[in-house]
Amino acid sequence: EMTETRHESSDAGASITRLTTGEIVAIVAFWAFLAVLTAAGRLVDPRVAALAAMRAVARPEPAPGVASAALIEYALWAALTLPIFWMTRRFGGDRPTVARVLAFLGIGIVLALAANALLQAVSQRLLPPPVFPHIQPGRRPPAPPVRGLFFRYSFLYDFLVYVVVLAAGLARNYFVRYQARLEEARRLQAEAAELHAQLADARLNALRAQLNPHFLFNTLNAISTLVEQDPRGVRRMIARLGDLLRHTLDEGGEQEIPLARELEMLRRYLDIMEVRFQGNLEVSIDADVSLDDALVPNLVLQPLVENAFRHGLANVQTTGRLAVRAARDDGELVLSVRDNGGGPAKDAREGVGLTNTRARLTQLYGGRQRLALTAADGGGALVELRLPYHTTPQRRSAVDA
Repeated sequence: EMTETRHESSDAGASITRLTTGEIVAIVAFWAFLAVLTAAGRLVDPRVAALAAMRAVARPEPAPGVASAALIEYALWAALTLPIFWMTRRFGGDRPTVARVLAFLGIGIVLALAANALLQAVSQRLLPPPVFPHIQPGRRPPAPPVRGLFFRYSFLYDFLVYVVVLAAGLARNYFVRYQARLEEARRLQAEAAELHAQLADARLNALRAQLNPHFLFNTLNAISTLVEQDPRGVRRMIARLGDLLRHTLDEGGEQEIPLARELEMLRRYLDIMEVRFQGNLEVSIDADVSLDDALVPNLVLQPLVENAFRHGLANVQTTGRLAVRAARDDGELVLSVRDNGGGPAKDAREGVGLTNTRARLTQLYGGRQRLALTAADGGGALVELRLPYHTTPQRRSAVDA
């Protein structure tokens, strides 16, 4: 992983060093535009025209030479832009320091002096000095107005051009680094979200792993009590238990399943309990078919119903009644399990089933779920579960946030 990180860092540095084809084209186009604009401006400069009108005093300077000087000047800066950009990447760093600033200024002074000397040498060839017949031999003629215009502030001008190019290179490096950091942040965020989702799934699988042995132990205990009393009923219970175990294996990787499949598995579990209660159990399931596609946690109803049997209906002397209901309340799916047992004790602790279910719901839906165990009107206990109504799976990372 450390090697991959170093490779990614070197790739990011290389992307800053290398200019893209589009950037090179933009640089050339920018300097070409300035060259043409400056050459045209110098050709229409009134001082050039005034110098050309002084035919009796001096030989006019050739206009093509004025334009060529401008083109050469900006061609030079176009060529210098690439090494200046490389220098900003190589020595710019993330934060400016006094040493770097002084180094850049020193390099700028040297470049400006060199560019100024080169441009003056080229311009002297393109702009030959005019002839002044009235000047005595040995005396220096006055500088041409156009040449004075070119070179009066040429060093300062070249230095300012260098500073502008340097600032553009530093700005580009900052922008590329900023984009790279944003991309890295997005990548790390996506990896963190994926790891968070995997962790949530691992926790859910661990919770279900705790629940399945608990459910299996209780079911086997119920079967053992009827082995001698009702062998035929025991065979039926074993068959239904096999169906439930196959369901657990086949759909063990799914955290959520449609309500219709959840109710189908619940009916098989209730078949087991009906055999155990020997005809002293009445079960009703009320769920509209419009809710069949609503997604619920896999095997979420079984521990709620098992809790009703263990803590409510186990001590009922008459016929035990169990009512399972599913309804939609705006954006929530409401699942309830009601029994006619003695009701929840005030100081009773939640069993493994309810505790485990509550933890699973928190992992799946965060604070958007509620599980409440209360005394039912008219006696008995009522377990009500509210969770977000949805028909498409939800990512663990998004839900937990």
